Amino acid sequence: MIDLAEARAKMGRESVILPDPVPAHSLLDGKAEIGRGEYSIVLEHPDPERVYKVISSPADVFLYTADDRPRGMHFPVVYASHGIIGRAVSGYPFHLLEMERLYPLTEGTPPADLAMRLVDVYWSACQQWSQLGADMGRIALYHLSLNPPDVGQTLTQAVKALSDFVEEYQVLPDILNANNLMMRADGTLVFSDPVFIA
Repeated sequence: MIDLAEARAKMGRESVILPDPVPAHSLLDGKAEIGRGEYSIVLEHPDPERVYKVISSPADVFLYTADDRPRGMHFPVVYASHGIIGRAVSGYPFHLLEMERLYPLTEGTPPADLAMRLVDVYWSACQQWSQLGADMGRIALYHLSLNPPDVGQTLTQAVKALSDFVEEYQVLPDILNANNLMMRADGTLVFSDPVFIA
């Protein structure tokens, strides 16, 4: 089992939390914050099966709104994009999305075991390509898509789609953070936030 905190530190991706307050918007007024990441804030939605997600990373904007974004059972469903609603202290615009609600992985469950298998193989590939610096994750994901671990056909196809997206949009993969691999209530593993811009 890899030490995810150590792995992220070696890649220069230590845990950083978006410092910005929730932007003012009529859809977000009075909504409780559920979670916060490096480039996003997740808030309650009136429909318990959905969330509002405020994102500031251009990589996430591409992932969630591009016409040719990866789709399928292992990628989040985006119901609506409400456009730009402000600007983060990073300088990037805040975008507001309505998305399906996803849940953290629970240790010892089949989705968590599947995620750890994928992360272990990905991290091994990153170590193999570490001499490439920041590009190691992109190259590791590409090689993972060519030689996937035994994770099932649909997840193998999702890894390939993610690798193609990373190449097309010149973003970097981020699947070492446990929060970037989540699950639906039915136990389906989902790439919730698998990309970033350096």
